[in-house]
Amino acid sequence: MKWIEFIQEWITQNPTLYSIFKYAILVGFVLFLIQLIRRFLKKQVTDTSARYKSQKGIEIIGYIILIILSFSYFTGSIKDFTLIIGLFTAGIAFTLQELFLSIAGSLYIFIVKVYKPSDRIEINGIKGDVIDVDSIYTTMMEIGQWVESDNYTGRIIKLSNAFVFKGPIYNYSQDFPFIWDALNLPIRYGSDMELAKSIVIKIASEILSEYTSNSKTQWKGVVNKYYIEDAVVEPSLAITLTDNWIQFNLRYIVDYKKRRSTRHLLHDRIHEEVKKTNGKVILASTTLELIKIPEVKVI
Repeated sequence: MKWIEFIQEWITQNPTLYSIFKYAILVGFVLFLIQLIRRFLKKQVTDTSARYKSQKGIEIIGYIILIILSFSYFTGSIKDFTLIIGLFTAGIAFTLQELFLSIAGSLYIFIVKVYKPSDRIEINGIKGDVIDVDSIYTTMMEIGQWVESDNYTGRIIKLSNAFVFKGPIYNYSQDFPFIWDALNLPIRYGSDMELAKSIVIKIASEILSEYTSNSKTQWKGVVNKYYIEDAVVEPSLAITLTDNWIQFNLRYIVDYKKRRSTRHLLHDRIHEEVKKTNGKVILASTTLELIKIPEVKVI
């Protein structure tokens, strides 16, 4: 082919121009990779801060590679372009390690079934209901914080999937959608203890019967699946004598999403039943009671 012979002749006659031309192609290739990766990050990373840092990191690594490439090319100490590509790839991997971890985390979440949308979890100190899981982020509706009990705060949180590799994950609903809760009741000394116990146990059994029945079946599944001992799911009452009152500690199982409403219902029903005892059972408090006012003689 005449044009091939022409190119070979031109290269032989103009080695300097050919070297510059080859260098320009290498630089253009590196710049093209930088822009390509920047555009990929702009589309895939939704978090503004993470996107900005990743793009800046890629630019810095690209310019460092260009400097190494220029020095090596013109000094002739490194002639193999594959080494430059290797350095550039290593730099990309270091800069985007959080992104790669997030993608790996999403696969881990899906395959191992760590959690799924609708689960209530706590991860990295953040508690909430999972409302979406994508390739990079887990989106949660936050609960708790400044709001008492397990109520929504109204804040939607996006958390990197990489956190599944960095700490424990607390799942409130996987396999066993119930939790144990406790209620403390201060009973005044002198109250009818047997009557007080019967009131608490009766009300707890009535209100919690559905949770107790459903949890028994599901707890058997947990025992069969994991290396764990059997547990008592029926309401249990423990009594502790304190300096000020007799403390009733009611421990019971409840649906993880109905903890607050159930506790309110227990308090309300127990208070109503205690009032019906006409003073036989009295709820205690830290209020000071003056039995007798000492006489004061004025001289």
